[in-house]
Amino acid sequence: MSKLRTLRQGVFLFLTLDDAPTRNALSPEMVDALRAAFAAAATDEDVRAVVLRGANGTFCAGGSMGDFQKHQLTSVAAGKPDPIALNNRRFGEFMTALQLFPKVLVVVVEGAAMGGGLGLASVADILLVRKDAKFALSETTLGLVPAQIAPFVVARIGQAQTRRLALSGERIDGTEAARIGLANIVCDDAIGLEGALVAILRGIGSCAPGANAATKSLIAQCGVLPLAQVLDHASALFARQMRSEGAEGVGAFRDKRDAAWVKRIEQLPEP
Repeated sequence: MSKLRTLRQGVFLFLTLDDAPTRNALSPEMVDALRAAFAAAATDEDVRAVVLRGANGTFCAGGSMGDFQKHQLTSVAAGKPDPIALNNRRFGEFMTALQLFPKVLVVVVEGAAMGGGLGLASVADILLVRKDAKFALSETTLGLVPAQIAPFVVARIGQAQTRRLALSGERIDGTEAARIGLANIVCDDAIGLEGALVAILRGIGSCAPGANAATKSLIAQCGVLPLAQVLDHASALFARQMRSEGAEGVGAFRDKRDAAWVKRIEQLPEP
């Protein structure tokens, strides 16, 4: 039985981590399933957004302790890279793919998001959390380093807050996660969380998919490339959209009707 549940509902793909014995840990099997699901969604023109969440009252406990112990038993051949380093770097490649994912990535956190689970939350375009959720960069409490997730956490909340969490192992709740810029929306309970998610997906369903993809790529360039280069690229994107989806969008606004791309969602699948 797969540890990752997938469900397609219209233009939305729901991915649910479901491995109760490990609290949805990022085992090699789980990461491989996630990698395959996101790769397929990235090239599926009918998918506009992916919702990633966890089952069993938790999001993700982070790395697999069993997998860590197996790797500790491996040896390093003379003149060869450490196999632990190679395996760790592959997770960084997966995180990079999530950061560059062209569709909207919505992450929903209930319960714990530890270590790599916090890393997954950091690459969300929109992060919804319950106020009693728990977040921690717990690697240093195990004598380890948040090696492949640290750059993505820093990009999300800055160096100061990343140092705070990583160097103390402090656990914070959903309310504090929002205060430091990790979470976008905080909800009191499960009912509020589901309502907020429906509202977000309705909004995404009203946005033109090409415009969303172009906007996401443009935002990723801000602060990375020189301003003039970003603005030049932005003007080309604007012209392209004006001559494609923009024609339908402007026409729909003028005619007081829904644009052709608008999709509705009224009810969510069971988490």
